[in-house]
Amino acid sequence: MNDLKPSSGSQSPVVISTQNLGLVFETADGQVEALKEVNLEINKGDFVSLIGPSGCGKTTFLRIVAALDHPTSGHITVNGFSPEFARLNRAYGYVFQAASLFPWRTIAKNIKLPLEIMGYTSEEMNKRVEKVLDLVHLKGFENKFPWQLSGGMQQRASIARALAFDADILLMDEPFGALDEIVRDHLNEQLLGLWNRTGKTIGFVTHSIPEAVFLSTKIVVMSNRPGRVIKVIDSPLPRDRSLEIRDTQEFIEVAQEVRQGLRQTQIPLNEADI
Repeated sequence: MNDLKPSSGSQSPVVISTQNLGLVFETADGQVEALKEVNLEINKGDFVSLIGPSGCGKTTFLRIVAALDHPTSGHITVNGFSPEFARLNRAYGYVFQAASLFPWRTIAKNIKLPLEIMGYTSEEMNKRVEKVLDLVHLKGFENKFPWQLSGGMQQRASIARALAFDADILLMDEPFGALDEIVRDHLNEQLLGLWNRTGKTIGFVTHSIPEAVFLSTKIVVMSNRPGRVIKVIDSPLPRDRSLEIRDTQEFIEVAQEVRQGLRQTQIPLNEADI
């Protein structure tokens, strides 16, 4: 479906592009259509949030970008190439819902793991670990073990690991969903600051309307399964934001637009997400 040659638009600022993307899973109970005719473009430096009902294919979309799942129809390019080629060229870092840190390795050694696999020298690994720990505000915790850190700190360590080899794209699958609201707000601010400092392109899955609106330059509202793009909302909010922006009329209007898009899915919204 995807070859290793760059697309004709490889010089454009579009880094992720899909045309009529679809995925059907074969299961013991028959076929399950996860995604259908997904058309989406993500530009370099964008912070794009995917929001929609549970099971609508948000995570599946990220996994296709990362070449962890493979579409059964349509076309996708990452940096103008196939996802498989982009993966081999370390185009992205991936942050899962759980921190997924090895409990027997220190934070520094957890961050070093992908660097060890890639064959970096000890000196280069130490430099990169120091840099990313500073980015996620975990300097001084490099010799701690995961069980000695809070859930929020563990997720920051997971983000640091994804940043360690300096990929241009960061894929994040609802990384703060299991955290309490106070910690989540704090990490939202830190992630926004990190994005501003690094200029990464971020694809972010969330079930929270306020989180999507606060973080994003673009919000993609997806339908119930099979997942389709209902609406793409370009945020008018300034790039530099603090949590206080959530009280502004502009923020409320964007949140209402997202909410209206979600109503088209005909799935009742969780009051906590409103």
